[in-house]
Amino acid sequence: MKVALGQFAVAADWHVNQQTCLDLIAHAKAGGADLLVLPEGILARDINDPEIMPKTAQPLDGPFMAGLCAASDGITVMGCVNVPDGQGRFHNTLVVLRDGDIIARYRKIHLYDAFSTRESDRTAPGHGLPPVIEVGGLKVGVMTCYDVRFPEVARALAAAGAEVIAMPAAWVRGPGKEHHWRVLNTARALDNTCYVVAVGECGPRNCGASLVIDPLGVVALDLGEGPAIGFYDLDPARIAHARKILPVLENRRFADPTLCPA
Repeated sequence: MKVALGQFAVAADWHVNQQTCLDLIAHAKAGGADLLVLPEGILARDINDPEIMPKTAQPLDGPFMAGLCAASDGITVMGCVNVPDGQGRFHNTLVVLRDGDIIARYRKIHLYDAFSTRESDRTAPGHGLPPVIEVGGLKVGVMTCYDVRFPEVARALAAAGAEVIAMPAAWVRGPGKEHHWRVLNTARALDNTCYVVAVGECGPRNCGASLVIDPLGVVALDLGEGPAIGFYDLDPARIAHARKILPVLENRRFADPTLCPA
């Protein structure tokens, strides 16, 4: 299964971001990708305006998503947008598009209340585990950014059959943060002998550094700091090999993770 990673710096104007996403979809299709993973928060971002996300949030049947859905024929596309919750906040919502439809969605359950940031001030948490979908013959689980610090999420996906974990993100720069990003994504790949495809927003606030980590913890692709699109072929034989020589999913002595009640 060929995956494309679409890393870009999100602008303050959703029209600009929609066009960037459409361009990345076109490039991914031209490159033969089965799946395009985009970053978190692709609707709008402005480090000088903390209210831009609630101000620009749109419902899933709004114009931003309508444009992306229309372009998703013949490819699976995923990224995160802000969707109003009807009570003054919004849900950080990962959407999966294919052939003009939203085929899956996930409201981020772990909100980034860390490193002097409080995502929960403006964002309402989700209350359900993320889904696993099939793309190009592989089972792909999803999670969002801060979720990577909670190994239970990735393990729940692996227990549900995931062979790949795809993760849109907007990883904030800071002392040691880029190291955390690489270590955590590598750990989740090794914990679950799966591919991890982590796509970060780049720009003045966030580090980019989109990655493909293989099931034995090898960094197979790193897009660096600037806007870029990268491609990688995810090999089912590599997953089978990793799970044969490192059978952690078979050897574990713990039950499958469960989500705490809201």
